[in-house]
Amino acid sequence: MKITGDQMLVKKINKSIVLDTIRRHAPLSRAKLSEVTGLNKATVSNLVADLISDELVQEIGPGESSGGRKPLMLLFRGTAGYAVGLELTVTRLKGVLTDLEGHIVAEYATDLVQHDAASVFEQLKLAANYLIGQAPPSPHGVIGIGIGVPGMVDEQGTVLFAPNLKWEMVPLRAMMEDFFKLPVTIDNEANAGARGELNFGAGIGVRHLIYISAGIGIGSGIIVDGELYKGAWGYAGETGHMSIEAEGLPCSCGNRGCWELYASEKVYEHPDQQHLPARTTKELIELAQEGHEAVLDLYETVGRKLGIGITNIVNSFNPERIIIGGPLSEAKPWIESALKQVVEERTLPYHRRSLQVEWAALGSRSTRIGAAYAAISQFLGNVRVSV
Repeated sequence: MKITGDQMLVKKINKSIVLDTIRRHAPLSRAKLSEVTGLNKATVSNLVADLISDELVQEIGPGESSGGRKPLMLLFRGTAGYAVGLELTVTRLKGVLTDLEGHIVAEYATDLVQHDAASVFEQLKLAANYLIGQAPPSPHGVIGIGIGVPGMVDEQGTVLFAPNLKWEMVPLRAMMEDFFKLPVTIDNEANAGARGELNFGAGIGVRHLIYISAGIGIGSGIIVDGELYKGAWGYAGETGHMSIEAEGLPCSCGNRGCWELYASEKVYEHPDQQHLPARTTKELIELAQEGHEAVLDLYETVGRKLGIGITNIVNSFNPERIIIGGPLSEAKPWIESALKQVVEERTLPYHRRSLQVEWAALGSRSTRIGAAYAAISQFLGNVRVSV
């Protein structure tokens, strides 16, 4: 009998549901899988056989019996393949190699001195090649590369505008795919960080959250009802360029008084901070640990300014959780108190009633792991919907 398009589509959807359920809830039996998904036992059995053939699922032995024969338990094969996740900032390029469950296998880091697209592309090639070379043998090998960048990205993976890198219209995905012959995903670094925390960090199980990435600039990854919200054209989350000072300092984006000028690492370069004894977060944290008064005052001010921007976001989106990540999150001990005080004072009462403000569980790796997850998600989608 000829399979109709509708039947094929149903199988694709069901296979996707079964794999995702095993990935999230394993170990579980076929009977439990049928119960959780609502699919009948025969359908589940056939789809599981396909996934075992794809080497994405394995049987791991008997589980507890409910009266009859002990059921064979199913497990997602996280080591069936590996993904590269890269994070591009103004000063550094960092990367990870993860398995399909986000566990880090290898890491990479280098300084960026030149920021033109051609020079950065060479560094991206070196980073990805190194991490690909660290992948253990597996059925599917390295399945893709994900990159988080500090700028606006369209659906084709073109970096439309990255003011801190001075990039416009850089077709980064096409450049990487032409060289590596692997699927490549490109996204804003805050979106990648949000994916990382949602799937592997402080956002697990949360349906409405905002991830704030604070480093050289500020960006936000917005999760609405469990899905990444990108807006009408894919550019949502550029919160670092919302004005918190109406007639404030001019920004490289063309606006004035942008949030990131007052609450990111850019504040280290302000004219009124010339007395600071250092100019990097790492150095300033060391001084804060020693009780350096000027550094403590600086981070209290940064905390308050972060709190102002977060208040605007909370009042606009009413999230369950705010997660703060990025390099500046390493200064949490000296930022947190002032930040939470401002949020408590300024957010609308009903908005803050059940609000949680937390720090990234993945630390400074949220974006890298989230970029790897974007590649993993694309791969699992392609594999699990095949017929």
